[in-house]
Amino acid sequence: MTTTRFKELLYTDFDGRPTDDIDDVIDEAFEDPRHRERVPGLVELMNDPEAPEIERFLACLVLTTWAEPAGYEAVLRAAADPEGTPWYDFSVDRKFSVDSTFSQLAVAVDGSRHLTEDKGTSALREQVFRALVQLADTQYFEDRLGELIDHEMLRALMDDVKDVVVRGVRSLAAGKKRRFDLPTQLVDLSSAVSSLDGSLGVELAMSVLNVSSSPRTLNHAVPIVHRAKGPEARQFGEYLLTVGDEDVQRQVRESLNEA
Repeated sequence: MTTTRFKELLYTDFDGRPTDDIDDVIDEAFEDPRHRERVPGLVELMNDPEAPEIERFLACLVLTTWAEPAGYEAVLRAAADPEGTPWYDFSVDRKFSVDSTFSQLAVAVDGSRHLTEDKGTSALREQVFRALVQLADTQYFEDRLGELIDHEMLRALMDDVKDVVVRGVRSLAAGKKRRFDLPTQLVDLSSAVSSLDGSLGVELAMSVLNVSSSPRTLNHAVPIVHRAKGPEARQFGEYLLTVGDEDVQRQVRESLNEA
């Protein structure tokens, strides 16, 4: 019964035709107000303790992408108690063998910007992004989070980003182990900051690299040289030239030559 309900909600377009691709239904909603008719059923599915984890998670993902309050509120609940979330660890990243659901939810929150004005949920979307950013020292986001936050949102969340990087660095300095590449995730957030505040972005990135770095982390730090601009960027680039491998050095030289 659940599977039939699931297919009716997410594998049937708004004209009643079956589809093999859930994205067809998700994307069609941006142009078709009939998607609102699916919302009550999706909310019921998402909150049904008897439904399979994947169905509950995908219902949440769709509601969030559609900028629905129920979806945003579910993400907030998940962020408040990550490992207590019904679907936690059902989707696992192949590289680090850790939960990847928060990464997917972050993508959904990003995509929901197309409908927030129509739904009147812009403030709630910001609240959700803030909650996700605050998880960045403990949950894995598949190198996505820093790139998903646009400049307007980043301005609103700048203090949150700074706080989570500082907290993550403190964790690294204390020798606390994570099952994913935390230094690189923190550098990605620092890189996002550097596009708005070069000095702060470099400061945050250096705080990470001073306690933990790897070829992968240094490679992710390279965009800061281009984004930050000014003397801080050049100084940071010179630092990367001294500690990076040949590929990092090549990228840094290209960025410095473009400046």
